[in-house]
Amino acid sequence: QLQLVESGGGSVQSGGSLRLSCAVSGNTDPDYVYAWFRQAPGKEREGVAGFDNAGDARYADSVKGRFTISQDNAENMVYLAMNNLKPEDTAVYYCAAHWGLLEYVLEDYEYNHWGQGTQVTVSS
Repeated sequence: QLQLVESGGGSVQSGGSLRLSCAVSGNTDPDYVYAWFRQAPGKEREGVAGFDNAGDARYADSVKGRFTISQDNAENMVYLAMNNLKPEDTAVYYCAAHWGLLEYVLEDYEYNHWGQGTQVTVSS
């Protein structure tokens, strides 16, 4: 069983930056793959960033060029660096994990392990 704990959320003005962290603990394994999702009030959960089976990052069109996902296996950490934030980025951000191969990197049903989320608020 895997445990995921997000941190680094907060409030920022439009154009600002935040770096989210996901600490992974428990029954870790190098075959786990990780992704970030977000959910705004009244909206469905949206895939933001993840890794395909080659280890290449994949992003939602809405964040491409602004967000960067990275991973530190030695420290069991996953990060989401968010730059040039917009009010539309306001949401609770979740990290998620899947064991093994993926087909749809940014679909939430691919992931079985979830953190509790961290709030990101971007004001104009």
